[in-house]
Amino acid sequence: MTDAPGAGLRVLVCTVVHHPGDARIAHREMGALLDAGFAVTYLAPFGGFGVDPRPGVDCVDVRRSYGRRRLGALLDARRKIRALAPAHDLVLLHDPELLLVAGAAGATPVVWDVHEDVPATVQIRTWIPTWLRVPLAGFLTWLLGRAEKRHHLLLAEHGYRRLFHGAHPVVPNSTAVPDDVPGPDPDGPARVVYLGSLTRDRGAGEIVALAEGLRARGRDDVRVEVVGTAHGETGAALQAAHDAGDLVWHGFVPNDRALPLIHGAVAGLALLHDELNHRVSLPTKNMEYLAHGVPVVATPLPEVESFVAASGGGVVVPFGHAPVDEVLALADDRDRARSLAEQGHAYVAAHHNWTRDRRTFVEHVARWAREGRAARG
Repeated sequence: MTDAPGAGLRVLVCTVVHHPGDARIAHREMGALLDAGFAVTYLAPFGGFGVDPRPGVDCVDVRRSYGRRRLGALLDARRKIRALAPAHDLVLLHDPELLLVAGAAGATPVVWDVHEDVPATVQIRTWIPTWLRVPLAGFLTWLLGRAEKRHHLLLAEHGYRRLFHGAHPVVPNSTAVPDDVPGPDPDGPARVVYLGSLTRDRGAGEIVALAEGLRARGRDDVRVEVVGTAHGETGAALQAAHDAGDLVWHGFVPNDRALPLIHGAVAGLALLHDELNHRVSLPTKNMEYLAHGVPVVATPLPEVESFVAASGGGVVVPFGHAPVDEVLALADDRDRARSLAEQGHAYVAAHHNWTRDRRTFVEHVARWAREGRAARG
């Protein structure tokens, strides 16, 4: 292990917002760090999400930040970052609000992994009062500029470059691509799947409407399965649909166990709304479906529409549309579904493969960690 890029280096990975089993944080990035020989400490809201610490990693519980309940989590994170950072060579932040307490890292270099168009997310956060959204977006724009001057940045999308003045490395939200996947099941009931967080702007309403539409058509042979977390009104609507037998809602399932659940499905849903935060991104679920042999049914966001056209791995449907007809077309023509899946799998393996992107991620983290250690003497 002495030849490993991260040998002898320690990284403190921090989130107060994301589920501790988040696919990018816990499975792709932390997996890459551990495989590269880094020692990792994971500061995450295990208790807030009711999950156990991850085996094989030094885990520290922190208060969870959500809705308007954020100050306590930030104060808890600041205290724990201040205590933990000196024993680490790098602090890797995954939430924009943690930039407010990044100074607690002291002389330890900080990296912010930019997952989203932060100012644009203000418009889709229902817990933020309408009158506060414009000034808050302005404050967040200032915070991004401050972070650019003080910290290293990693961007999850090429489109996020427009948020900053300088050039910063992009580590895409790509996915691991298995060599062999089963493809849509040629026999038996058809399954339609969704994998990811469930909110209004991510199409939760359309998923429920799809399940109801299939029932109205008398298509009990087509089953909708949903994997992911939801809260508030969205969670209530999904639970009601689950209780009525319209769909199966599995709740949160760790990514390594969730991906096998989608195998054999005739369609994977990616029904995001036309929101500013989504327009410059290619949500990972589109790639994950194709990587695992599932055709994608997606809305025409610019990056997504280009992806579906280039991959030949699915169909595009209008915004706000419950794709009953499109799903039934795939369920009733398994040969077409399999052809779309095979084309999409080959494309993602060649162009959106975490096996390649993880090397870029590890190289940057190792370099910044070693530079920080040298600067501290």
